[in-house]
Amino acid sequence: MHNEHDHIVKSYDDEQSRLSHEIQRMGAMSVAQLEAALEVIERRDDNAAERIIANDEAIDALEHEVSQDVMKLALRGPMATDLRIILAALRIASDIERVGDYAANLAKRSVALNTAPPMPQIRGLRALGQLAAQQMRDVLAAYQSLDADAAQRVRERDAELDLQYTALFRELLTYMMEDPRNITPCTHLLFMAKNLERIGDHATNIAENLWFRVHGDQRPLPPREKRDDSSVISRT
Repeated sequence: MHNEHDHIVKSYDDEQSRLSHEIQRMGAMSVAQLEAALEVIERRDDNAAERIIANDEAIDALEHEVSQDVMKLALRGPMATDLRIILAALRIASDIERVGDYAANLAKRSVALNTAPPMPQIRGLRALGQLAAQQMRDVLAAYQSLDADAAQRVRERDAELDLQYTALFRELLTYMMEDPRNITPCTHLLFMAKNLERIGDHATNIAENLWFRVHGDQRPLPPREKRDDSSVISRT
C-alpha cells in the first residue's frame, strides 16, 4: 500500500513538473514570436511575417495541452496549494497564448505597413517591443524559479512601458495631423503600439498569478502605478 501511495505522489509530482515545463516552453515560443515580429516590422519582410502568423497555431496547441493537463491534475483531488498551482497555470497559459496572438497580429499589420514608405516611428515601436519582450522574459524566468519578488519587480516596471507607449501615441497623433498621407500607416502603428502595451499587461497578469501561486491570500499584492495616459490624450 505504501509503495502504491509513493507511486501516486511521484506520478502527481511528474504531472506538475510536466505542466511547468509546458508553460515555460509556451512562454519561450511566445517571446520568440514577439521578437521575430519586431524583426520583420523593421526588415519589411512579408514572407517572414506570414511564417510568424502560421506559427501562432503551435502556441494555441500548447495552451490546449496545458488545459488538458490541468484537468488531469484537478481530477486527482488536490489540496488548497495544489489548486493554486492549477489555477495559476491555467491563467498564465491563457496570458501567454494572448501574447502569441499579439505577436501574430504585429506580423499581419507589418505586411499592411510594407505597402507604405518606411516610417521613422518604427524605431520607437521597436524600443517599446523590446521593453515588452524583456518584461515577458523576466516574468517567465520568475515563474521558472517560483520567485514572487522578481515577479513583483516586473509588475512595478509596467509603468515604464506605459510611459513609453503614451509618448509614442502622442508622436503618432502629431505625425497624422501634419500630413493626411500619414494617417493609414500611423493607424497601423497605433494598433501595433497598443498590442505591445497589452503584452506588458499580460506580463503583469503572469506576475500577479505567480504571486498568488506562491503566497495565496496570505500576502496581498502591493498597489501598482499605471501610467498609460493615451485615453486622456485622445479625449483632449
